[in-house]
Amino acid sequence: MARSEQTRRDILAKAVDLASVEGLEGLTIGRLADAISMSKSGLFAHFGSKEELQLAVVETAREVFAREVLSGPAEAEAGLARLAHLSFAWLGYVEKGHFRGGCFFAAVSSEVDDRPGRVRDRVIDLTRSWVESLEAEAAEAVAAGELEAGTDPDQLAFEVHAFVQEANWAFQLHGDAAAFRRAGRAIDRALRADATGAGLAVLDGARAHR
Repeated sequence: MARSEQTRRDILAKAVDLASVEGLEGLTIGRLADAISMSKSGLFAHFGSKEELQLAVVETAREVFAREVLSGPAEAEAGLARLAHLSFAWLGYVEKGHFRGGCFFAAVSSEVDDRPGRVRDRVIDLTRSWVESLEAEAAEAVAAGELEAGTDPDQLAFEVHAFVQEANWAFQLHGDAAAFRRAGRAIDRALRADATGAGLAVLDGARAHR
């Protein structure tokens, strides 16, 4: 059982990287079997269908994201400190290039957005949950007096999300590595735009620990 589980993890590590480049629809049992030199029957034993394989790949990408982006924020105080941590951890995760196709969820979101089904539903749940977590920390920062009372948490989360996605696009399409630095500066400006004196102190402390 332990060997079978390790084999499954090894398959999924290859599959999620392949899907980030070729898309989930391109990730057929046959295509993956060729990529890892395994029989189709062997892959069917692990996943049973193309949809189950796709769902397992999405979950694997979620686990990588959680490990790389969500593992540290618990140490940051809720509000602006945690929002800054999440934002820059996410940007750093994309810049590191864990997958050849860049941000996995950016790649698959555009692919499944008009394809109803369990895979699309899961991608929607995960991406919505991520944006909502950014919104929640922004709202907490307003409540804590770290952001001005009139700050729109949804707008701030939208801007952070847009800057990271733009950096991912610029690097994947144009090879523009400097886009990550520009995105980092843009995120910092967005977080500071409505920060109170207390909020600026929080951001300065967060910057010192990055």
